Amino acid sequence: MLFKQRYRLLNVFWVILGLCTIIAIIGIIGLALLPSSEGTKITSMFTRNHVIQICVSFVFNVFFFYFTANYFFNFIAEKKKFFSYFKVAIVAIIACFAYHLILDYTVPTKKPGEYATRGLVLFNLLLNSSFALGVSLLVAYLTNLRDGQKQRKILEAQKMQLEVEKTQANFNFLKAQINPHFLHNTLNFLYAKSLPYSAELSEGILTLSDIMRYALSEGNAKDGKDPLQDEIEHVRNVIKISQLRFSNTLNVQFEVEGVVNGASIIPFVLITLVENAFKHGDLKNTSDPIIIKVKVMDNTGLSVTAHPVNIKLKSVETKKLYFYCRNRKKTGSKELSTGIGLDNIKKRLDLAYGNKYSFIVKDDPEFYTTELTIDEL
Repeated sequence: MLFKQRYRLLNVFWVILGLCTIIAIIGIIGLALLPSSEGTKITSMFTRNHVIQICVSFVFNVFFFYFTANYFFNFIAEKKKFFSYFKVAIVAIIACFAYHLILDYTVPTKKPGEYATRGLVLFNLLLNSSFALGVSLLVAYLTNLRDGQKQRKILEAQKMQLEVEKTQANFNFLKAQINPHFLHNTLNFLYAKSLPYSAELSEGILTLSDIMRYALSEGNAKDGKDPLQDEIEHVRNVIKISQLRFSNTLNVQFEVEGVVNGASIIPFVLITLVENAFKHGDLKNTSDPIIIKVKVMDNTGLSVTAHPVNIKLKSVETKKLYFYCRNRKKTGSKELSTGIGLDNIKKRLDLAYGNKYSFIVKDDPEFYTTELTIDEL
């Protein structure tokens, strides 16, 4: 029978040694206080056979408590039935009987006439082994009880921390949406007014209006997620409005691969990463464009194609999302960044996907890269 070690052998050794030392000191003091007689002389307790028995008994007790306490602890933790305890108890009692019988015959400390009757000896052995088993069971139960209380406290603390982080993430999310209704209505008004004057201006206002409309959407009420195709469309709108700002001179490569219909994602994650690239990237570098890749894969984890195009769709099973964004950093003066956006993304990903995602940020001297993998959409 194997068990998971809860009590280390070295720890059991030191505990047994400490108890034996205390018992020995009490015994010596008791003998010293009793009237001196031949039977109670302290020196009579330190014969060769007595010392051997003490040492062997110490080693036996260390291994006895090590095995029984560990077995009982595992049985309690795994909620085993009575039969499991009974088997260990029988084996332990047999080991005690064998140990005492062998020790008394090989290293006797009494003369033949001084031994008690066989029945009394067996009763004494049964009583001692049962008491030792009771101590092991009690220690295992109390340890299991204490471990359970500690685990509950840890889980409660984690739950409270999760609630705090969720509240903070929601607060940051709401703070980013201050007065979107007003802006959305104003943009619609400006779009209507600009139509007779400039097609490019009206197109920019309409695109910005679509961005605001997405910001107003509440998404899926059950899990707080939006369709992935809406998030990708929002990314395209961000690229489009940025191109209009710079007269279509930005060097951007955007690739979408896979069937995005039916997939969903928490909103504004991909958007924030793309906006970060536009904010801090060198947008007009002809040799190093901003590269944005979105790939929906099946559970085989197909590799991302290395040849980006504007939009590329393939039929793959909607299981896993891979997002990649890379930009060359600006030279000269740079905009200040608080890092709140990335921290907020990590918190929201933790809340939504737990350990089923990977988010990697590579901040090299010349390039800035973000990679997001979500195992289950």
